[in-house]
Parts: sequence; structure tokens; C-alpha cells
Amino acid sequence: MLLVYTHKISPRLKYVFKHVCTRVLGVKVNFTTKIEEFIAHNSLKMSYAKQHLGNEFFIKSHEILFEQGLSDIEINVQKWEDTKCFFFNGDKSAIPFDIFAASFYMLSRYEEYLPQRKDEYGRFIATQSLGYKYDFLHQPVVDIWAYKFKAALQEKFPDFQFPKREYRIKPILDVPSPYNYKLKGVMRTLGGTVKDFFRFRFRSLYVRYSVLFGFIHDPYDTFKYIINKQKQVSAKFLIFFFVGSYSTFDKGININKRKYASLIKHVADYCSVGLKASYFSVSNAELLKKEKRQMEDVINTSLKASRFSFSKINLPESYRNLVQLEVNEDYTMGYIDHIGFRAGSCTPFLFYDLDYEVQTPLRICPFHMMDFALLKTSSLLDKKKALHTIIDEIKGVNGEFVPVFHNYTFSKNAMWTGFKELFNIILASTNEET
Repeated sequence: MLLVYTHKISPRLKYVFKHVCTRVLGVKVNFTTKIEEFIAHNSLKMSYAKQHLGNEFFIKSHEILFEQGLSDIEINVQKWEDTKCFFFNGDKSAIPFDIFAASFYMLSRYEEYLPQRKDEYGRFIATQSLGYKYDFLHQPVVDIWAYKFKAALQEKFPDFQFPKREYRIKPILDVPSPYNYKLKGVMRTLGGTVKDFFRFRFRSLYVRYSVLFGFIHDPYDTFKYIINKQKQVSAKFLIFFFVGSYSTFDKGININKRKYASLIKHVADYCSVGLKASYFSVSNAELLKKEKRQMEDVINTSLKASRFSFSKINLPESYRNLVQLEVNEDYTMGYIDHIGFRAGSCTPFLFYDLDYEVQTPLRICPFHMMDFALLKTSSLLDKKKALHTIIDEIKGVNGEFVPVFHNYTFSKNAMWTGFKELFNIILASTNEET
């Protein structure tokens, strides 16, 4: 156990130390404000305060972990060996940066509470982030900092055996609509037919009616492929199905259609299933509650995981609503158009509510790559290179890689050529030697 001496044990301090020490490094941590207790401890120990006590392992503390609410914090990002960090400490600390303050800033999404420009859907965008502006978005910096802290501790306490964790994957499959043409209803089918006709999309017309008459398979129905892949690997796929109402943004299938409910149940026999919450439920607790209940009625068990449509989150309301509905995990945290680490981490973490200054039980599982982000690179070779780069970054800290694909990514649409191969690279990455 690591004992931390500090002048004040705050909720923020306990939150971030437990993430860095326990979740990333696998070491239990405890806190004391009593010097006698600190001196008597004969294992891992450190002081975290403004001044050191003697020649102990000491990290000079930044005030952010002892504040409440938001303040105008000066962020000065600097190079630190093979990465970057902020909240510089000077020479007296065991490491040159207060990684706990910096980690709290990243994990709490402090910057997303501050005024900033958003996109057309009201989402926080990658280019507004600290990681993008200072070119460390591509690194899981919180985990890298934790490993640097571990190395410094190991030097001070060479006999202590740190536990090891292993690289793992959690493939996410997002299903905004399970079918492109089937189960759409008469009005939507007629509307689609008219659109195709007047836009001279005769190929689409041909495919639409070939599917409806049962001559060919619906192009979005790739669930047989997905289930077969699931049978071949130990990593459990997590598939998010949309069950909300048709709207301007969401074009899913009505959950009251028996064939759709049967599909979800069939997939749930092999994979984990979660709720793809609708665009409007992101700020509507009652709508979210209704969609959660609808999904639970289908899968006949309590809902454990969610993901908001369009990867949109309104902080802190969206997460606060999930906490109230007792949803355990959320997979919305990430960027749809940039590969990287929105919260600076490839280790799941608990949502810290900055308004109430409390750690909540909601587990945030950030995703690090969406299939759409790979479309920015033109050749399959470049896509593979980008994929291998992020896998190597995560393997470097033995973290968890969370990629997001869609059911239609595995269709025969030319846009998605080569994506089955990319998916296979991810599945095979746990078998490679690091």
C-alpha cells in the first residue's frame, strides 16, 4: 500500500490518486495528515504538499486539487522526455511535474466546462482541446505519467513489487440502424424511393427492392459476420442498439417491430448489448429513462452500458442523468474525426462531478478511434499505419484499446473497403508480442 501524507485530504485528491495508483498501477493508496503515522509506515510512502518534510519521496502539490469549482488556471505545457506535461514543479520534487493535478485536469474534463467553440451539433471538438493544441492528443498521457511516477517510486523503493497489467481490447459496434432498407415502413420506403428516383440513383432503387422482395441481403445486416467474429475471439464485443424514436437526427427502426427485438435478443446471446441513446436524450432525463426501460424490456435484464447518439455529451448533465438511472458504464467519450485520447487515458475512470465535487459510480470508458476517423487517410496502407500507431501507444502502457465500428462498416460499400481487415488487425493485436 502507498501512504500519502498531505496537508488536506480533499475529494479531488482522493479521486485522482486512486485512479493513478490503483486503477493504472494496481497499488492501493491511503492518506494521512499525521506526520507520526507517515514516519511509522514502512512501505511505499510519499508526501504531497507545498513543502517536503525531509528527504522523503516528495511531489510538490498544485492548488487545483484543493480548490472547489472552476477557476482561471494557467496551463503551461512543456516537453517531458518522450511526452508532454503541465503544472511544472521545479527541482525539489521527485518528478518535475505534478502529474496528479494534471491528471485530474484531464480526467475531470475541466477544459470542457470552460467556454469554447462547439460544432454544429453542440459537441466539444478535438481542435479545441489542450491535447490537440499542444500535440499530445495521440498519447495516453495520464497513463504515461503514471508509469513515470512508478519508475521514480521503484527507484526509491527497489524491493517493492508492482503488479503488472496486460494490454486488452474492447471492440465497440454502434448500430444506429440495423438495416438500410428492411423494416422501414411504407412511408419511409416510398420517401426513399422518390428520393432515389429524382436523384437518378437507380442502383440504389434496384438494391432497395431486391432487398424488400428477399432476393438479396440488406447491406447493413452484417450481424452474421459480427457473431462469427465474436466466436473466434475471447474479447467480448459490446454492441449498442438504438431503440428511440425516429427524428431529424436518428433514423433507426421502431423497437416495437418484433423482428428488430428478435435481432437484439439473438445478438445478446453472443455479445454484450448496450443502449445507443438518442440525440435528444442527451439533455432529456425522462426520454433517456424511457429508452433505458425499452432496452431492458428487450434484453430482459438491467442495462449496464450506454453510448449517446452522435457521440455527444453535455457535461455534467448527461453523465449525471446516467448516474441517476444507475447505468454502470458510458462509451461516449471520444472524438469521431480524430484518433486519440480525449481524456488523456486508455484506462476507464469514474466520472467526477465538478459542480458537486463528488466522485460518482459511473465508469467512463473512453473510445480512442472511430471508423470515420480512418476515412481521413486515403490508402489502406495509411489506415493500417494509423491503426498500428495507436495500438503501439496503448500497448506501451498496457492499457485498454476501445475502437468504435458500425454495423455498416462491414458492408460491401466501396467507402468501407478494407475495414474488415482493419478490424481483424485489432482482434489479433492481443496475440502479438509486445
